[in-house]
Amino acid sequence: MKTRILITLSILFLSINLKAQDGLEAILLAGKDDASKLTKAYVNPAMKGLIYSMNGGWYHTAKVHKKFGFDITIGANLASIPTKDEVFSFANLGLSTVSSSPGTSPTVAGGEVPNGDEVEITIPAGTLKDQSGATINEEISATFRMPDGIKDDLPLNAVPAPVVQFNIGLPYKIDAMLRLVPKVGSDDVKGELLGLGIKKEITSWFGPLDKLPLHVSLLGAYTNMKVTYDLQNDSSISGSGQEAEFKLNSYTIQAIASLNFPIINVYAGIGYGGGTSDLNLKGTYNLDYTNATGTTISTEPLVNPLNASFSANGFSTTIGTRLSLGFFKIFADYTLREYNTISGGIAFSFR
Repeated sequence: MKTRILITLSILFLSINLKAQDGLEAILLAGKDDASKLTKAYVNPAMKGLIYSMNGGWYHTAKVHKKFGFDITIGANLASIPTKDEVFSFANLGLSTVSSSPGTSPTVAGGEVPNGDEVEITIPAGTLKDQSGATINEEISATFRMPDGIKDDLPLNAVPAPVVQFNIGLPYKIDAMLRLVPKVGSDDVKGELLGLGIKKEITSWFGPLDKLPLHVSLLGAYTNMKVTYDLQNDSSISGSGQEAEFKLNSYTIQAIASLNFPIINVYAGIGYGGGTSDLNLKGTYNLDYTNATGTTISTEPLVNPLNASFSANGFSTTIGTRLSLGFFKIFADYTLREYNTISGGIAFSFR
């Protein structure tokens, strides 16, 4: 199960790398500033989608367990990417080195472009240094192809996030929730995840309501995730220690209610959530350009060249239903927010 979770968390890196004819790291030819802008424009929907996905599926009832009762939930969240986020415009990025571009290009959520979108880069004289440290006093240029989108590789054009969660009942009508993936992986991909949550039932605050099948709770949850992907063997740019590192922090605060009948339960929630994520390219990258005569000019290596940050936040509304067959539960819900999210799965619940 842990391996499957890691595969899901790293699928974006692997798919992006396969879709990039020149490798995603080839964007570094645009220089640090423009490479950061292009990478953010391309990857942004995936980063936002992961934030929203990781905030889903924390509950399928407002009712808490009895003391030391527990359940194990296995499920998945799918944050749907809007059509407007499938492409981006070069003109809106304020680029300084791009001398020719296709005008628009797919984001990670877009479709494939035959042969990729070619981007021409021109670096003014006096901007960079060569490998000896001397200033390059002539105009140099390069071309690279933007990576295609991975729309066809995403289920329902949505960013997936798996859920394996353990809940346990504590005194004072509180449930503690845990999502945990210890550091696992291979030489190429490693990942770890920690999610913590707490649900406090407040039905008794409303007097006579505690005699009804209605339950009301407050919920707060936080998730931290880190995935590293070794680029070195597949990189189109020579260098050393090349890897992509992804970090995510997400949070959600919700008020939830449920009607708990013997077999069918209905639940809903309103709240606020969001988070931040960072994509870092680490290692050394040796970039080659050409001058006006076609001579190759090698520039001073770039070290840890990219740190792109992303954020997403907003209000959400959730409605769902759960089928209870003794200790076995099946649930599904839909959340309205910037990236609407479908969640579903099964749970084994005791007490």
